Amino acid sequence: MDLKELENGVNPDTHWYYQSKKLPLLRFAEQLAKAGKPLTIIDIGSGSGFFAYELEKTLGAAIAKVWLVDIGYSEAEMAPTRGKKIEMVHDVPMNVTDGLFIMMDVLEHLPDDLAMLQRVKQASVGDNNHFFITVPAFQSLWSGHDVFLEHYRRYTIPMLSGVLHKAGFRRIRNYYLYGALFPLVWTVRRLNNLRKNEAASNMKPSHPLVNKVLLGLNSLEMKFSRANRVAGVTCVGEGRV
Repeated sequence: MDLKELENGVNPDTHWYYQSKKLPLLRFAEQLAKAGKPLTIIDIGSGSGFFAYELEKTLGAAIAKVWLVDIGYSEAEMAPTRGKKIEMVHDVPMNVTDGLFIMMDVLEHLPDDLAMLQRVKQASVGDNNHFFITVPAFQSLWSGHDVFLEHYRRYTIPMLSGVLHKAGFRRIRNYYLYGALFPLVWTVRRLNNLRKNEAASNMKPSHPLVNKVLLGLNSLEMKFSRANRVAGVTCVGEGRV
């Protein structure tokens, strides 16, 4: 996750966007946990670790280990976590088995997204490693929000599926999130682009009532999200490494 989005005072523990976005990830992880051994979570570009912590909190004993991987961690942050169930590191751990690699809005920050996916492939051992990836969708939604967050690109299903296949990932399922919001987001960002507003994040704290309504609507949409291959604000890839 991008820490820049938290600088505006957004609290992932309550904000509708993060609370709804975690739902497809939890669904996928719960399915994996029911089907096999305890999972090792590798959260690449983890930032605050929100999504990994949500997985550990929800699945508990079904999670054997959590690696929070982010080059932004200091030695003072990493040292107390060494050897613990949840450990902060700079590099992707090697020889991972029964792993779930998650990259929540990470690939768009990398000049070479394929290289990162190949690195994940190299770190995986055996036939029981999985992945869950989100990226911003549709270049038509490009705006100062992307400039502010230092994105290189936005994705479509064919784009994300293509780079995943090229890296050797398998049994790939792709779909979009926030389809209901797409027309509104498209309109707002087009207007902002015409006005040439200063680059800034669109992620801001919401009024409690607005937050409640948006959380309810988007949480409902997430139940059927795998069927949405048409349009959305976020593109998802999930499957086997």
